[in-house]
Amino acid sequence: MTQYDLSILIPARNEMFLARTIEDLLQNIRGKTEIIVVLDGQWAEPGIPDHKDVTVIYHSQSIGQRAATNEAARLSRAKYVMKVDAHCAFDEGFDVKLLADMQDDWTMVPIMRNLHAFNWVCPDGHTRYQGPSGPCVEAGCGKDTVRDVVWIAKKSPQSTSYRFDKDLHFQYFGEYKKEQDKQGRLVESMSLQGSFFLMTREKYWSLNICDEKHGSWGQQGTEVACKTWLSGGRVIVNKNTWYAHMFRTQGGDFGFPYPNPGVQTARDYSKKLWLENSWPLAIHKLDWLIRKFNAPDWDIKPIPPIAPNGLTKGIIYYTDNRLNLKIAHRVQRQLKRIGLPIVSTSLKPMKSFGQNIHVPLERGYLTMFKQILTALQASTADIVYFCEHDVMYHPSHFDFVPDNAETFYYNTNVWKVRDDNLALWVDNCRQVSGICVHRLTAIQHYTERIEYVETHGFQRKMGFEPGTHDRVVFPTRYTSAAWKSDYANLDIRHNNNLTANRWSPDLFRDKKNCQGWTETTVDKIAGWTEMGAKSC
Repeated sequence: MTQYDLSILIPARNEMFLARTIEDLLQNIRGKTEIIVVLDGQWAEPGIPDHKDVTVIYHSQSIGQRAATNEAARLSRAKYVMKVDAHCAFDEGFDVKLLADMQDDWTMVPIMRNLHAFNWVCPDGHTRYQGPSGPCVEAGCGKDTVRDVVWIAKKSPQSTSYRFDKDLHFQYFGEYKKEQDKQGRLVESMSLQGSFFLMTREKYWSLNICDEKHGSWGQQGTEVACKTWLSGGRVIVNKNTWYAHMFRTQGGDFGFPYPNPGVQTARDYSKKLWLENSWPLAIHKLDWLIRKFNAPDWDIKPIPPIAPNGLTKGIIYYTDNRLNLKIAHRVQRQLKRIGLPIVSTSLKPMKSFGQNIHVPLERGYLTMFKQILTALQASTADIVYFCEHDVMYHPSHFDFVPDNAETFYYNTNVWKVRDDNLALWVDNCRQVSGICVHRLTAIQHYTERIEYVETHGFQRKMGFEPGTHDRVVFPTRYTSAAWKSDYANLDIRHNNNLTANRWSPDLFRDKKNCQGWTETTVDKIAGWTEMGAKSC
C-alpha cells in the first residue's frame, strides 16, 4: 500500500472544471501526495481519468459539501490533509514547498491568485473574458460563442491577507499587508478564503474542522481560521508558492453548486459559535483575535503593533488589595488604556479588571511569587510585562520587545514618587515592577523560586529580581539586562509598600544602589504633566 504524506480533499458537485483541476494537480505534484474526490450527487462531466493516486467516491444523492469533505478525510491515512475547491490551478511542487515549512499547530495556505479559466470565442475570432455565455458582443457581430479553456494563473493580484467583518463575512485585509511585509515569507493572516487550507489530519478531526452543524456549505474560511487561532494555533500564508482560484461570478454558467438558503444556516450557526464565544475548545475569546490583528469594523480596542516576529504581548498584574483605592483605581485605569490583555491575581476578588484570579492566601513574599506564577500560567501572551498596583506605567514602557528569550529585562527609567510630590531617580534601578520577559522563561523561574522557598523558607539573600545575581543558585540560570523607556514610570511610595522606602543615600548599605541620585517634583517629569500625574 502506498504511503502518502498529503491527501488532497476535493468535494465536488456540478463542477465543470473538476477534471481540469485534477489534471493540473497531477502535473504539479512533486511529493507523496494523493487526491481524494467526492462526487456529491452528480457524476463528473467530463469524466475523471483513472490514476493510481486518485480515489473517486460517488453519491447519487447530495450529502453536502462539509459532509463530503469529511468523507474524503476519513479515507486519508496521510499526516496532512489539504482541502481545495474543484476549480483551481497550482504552482509546480506546491505540495513539497508547503510541507517543507509546515508546523503541526498551523493551518497553512499559499498565495492566492485569480484563475483565468476560459474565454468565449466566436467564429470570427472575437474573444470575451470569462463570464456568462451568450452571443459575441463585438459591434455588428452577434454570432454564437463557444468556451475556450485557457487555464491561466494570473500574476496579479497576489492575495495573502484576509479577515472577516463583524457579521463574519469574508473580507480582504489590505491594511494588514504592511505588517505581513515585516514577517518574511511565512506570514500570519487573521482569516482565509475557504477554497484552500492545509493542516494535519489529527488537527482536522480534533478541531472538528468541517462541523456539519453549519449545514452543507458556507462560512468555511471563518470556521477554519477561528478554530485554528482560538485553539492556540496560527493561520500562516506561505509566500513560497501559490494556487489560483476561479471565483463563481459567472451567473448560471458557473454558479454555486448548493442552494443559497443553506448559507444563512451556516452564518447563523457561525455567529453563535464565535460571537457568543460558545466553542468549547477555545482557549482564547474572539476579542483576542480581533485585537491581535487590529481588525477594522469591530468596537474593540486594538493591541498596539508587536515585533516583526509576530509574538504577542500581555500584562500580568498582582495586588494584595491593601492599597489606597484612589491610587489603585488610577493605576488600573492607566493600564486599561494601554490596550494589552491583562491577567490579574488578587487576594480579594476584583471585578472589571482583565481576567481576574482570586488567590485566597495571606500576604507575604511566597504569596506574591505564587500570584505571579498563577498570572503567568493563565496568560496566553508570548511576552509579558510585570505590572504592580502602585506603579503608573507610561505607554512607552510597552513598546519594548526582548531580544533574548532567556533574559529578564528591566526598565530602569523609573521615578519613585512620594505623597508630597517629591520624586527620586537613581541609576540602574532594577525592580520586579519593571520586568519584561518571555512568559515561558518567567514560568520556569517562578516555579523554581516557589519550590525553593517552600523547601528552605524565604531568605533575603535570594532577592526579588530574577537574573540579577547568583546568591541563590536556581536549577535554571537566567541573565538580566536593562532598557529605558522613552518616558519614565512612576513608582508610588506609600505606607504599605512590600519593600522599604529609603529617601536618603545614608539609608543604603551598598552605595552603588544610589548612584545618579536625583531629586525633583512630579510636575517636572517629562511625559506625565499632560496626564495629571501630580494627582497620584
